[in-house]
Amino acid sequence: MQNNTLFTLISLACIIFLSPYFSRLTRMPIAPIEIILGALASYFGLITQDHIFKLVSEVAFFFLMFLAGMEIDLRMFLNADRKLLTKGYIYIFLLYVIASAITFIFSLHLLFIIIIPIMSVGMIFTLFKEYGKDKEWLNLAMLIASIGEVVSIVLLTIASSYLQYGSEPTFWLNVGYLLAFLALSVLGFKLLDVLFWWFPGFKVVLMPEYDKNEKDIRLSIAIFFSMVALMAYLRLEIAFGAFIAGMFIATFFDHKKDLPQKLGSFGFGFLVPIFFAYIGSTLKLESIFVGSLLQNAMFIVIAMVGARFLSALVFLNLLKFKGVVLYALAHSMPLTLLIAVATIAYGTKNISDELYSSFVLASLIEAIVSMVGIKIITSIKPKGELV
Repeated sequence: MQNNTLFTLISLACIIFLSPYFSRLTRMPIAPIEIILGALASYFGLITQDHIFKLVSEVAFFFLMFLAGMEIDLRMFLNADRKLLTKGYIYIFLLYVIASAITFIFSLHLLFIIIIPIMSVGMIFTLFKEYGKDKEWLNLAMLIASIGEVVSIVLLTIASSYLQYGSEPTFWLNVGYLLAFLALSVLGFKLLDVLFWWFPGFKVVLMPEYDKNEKDIRLSIAIFFSMVALMAYLRLEIAFGAFIAGMFIATFFDHKKDLPQKLGSFGFGFLVPIFFAYIGSTLKLESIFVGSLLQNAMFIVIAMVGARFLSALVFLNLLKFKGVVLYALAHSMPLTLLIAVATIAYGTKNISDELYSSFVLASLIEAIVSMVGIKIITSIKPKGELV
């Protein structure tokens, strides 16, 4: 037992340290690299899934959702063009229509209605580092993905409750809790907006510009833990509470420009790699070419990318064909949320080992294909066209 824990710790240390170098060498995102290394370590028996490893990975996942929430400033929606937002809503609606059609035509698990349109801003955020903030397709992808991620998180919370309780009264009670929580969150955001408008110095008191005691990090973590505790008490999906907590920080404490970087450095440098390594350790490499695992994964990838491309045609006049393809690929990397849904469904025994592994494998393939596809397409610049 002690030797297994020792090997796990050493393996995690190597994965955390070496992932950026493998990422640079292969030009792949770090998250898929960490998952692949976790899978390899598990395959060779270097990582064992004990309860401590699982517990730390769960905390890491909640913190990852907290960081994802910090990438969304609600004021961004208030300043966005109304016509653009309307097209964005149509795009999201079409995604769910296409997902429903695919699910019923192929007699799939109802979970696919949530999984095919699922969106996350995490991987899109990494694209800004490489392509800058002056690309219209990328800025639009970030804006609409922010809305789509909120929708995805809400549906994830409802699905999590249903998978756990079915149609029992507890499920409807949890839905009531969720609606009440959403209403109180909206009310809370509006009240705090008014409070900070009347007393702008109050936010500086809570998070000083310069402070030796790291009050900004302390308050952020306090809000994070408080929201986690509240969601656990209400028996709602904790990831949703962590996400809301992150949005709260991003919206009201935007004067602390370095805060997302400080929290992100801690999260992506320590906790988040543990989560991805754990996910990788649950993927059984020896079973990839056994049964229909690979076939299922490829079907998921084609369905998700295809649905996004068809839905993104609503932006054809704005982005042109090349921009639409780039936009669709940017939305085809919901790595964290796709794994989150699969993890929750697998934890409640609602999907098989094979389907769970198919989702994890599909998330890896999507991230790699989309990143490579975007790099290739952006390098093609016809005369007179700027992407």
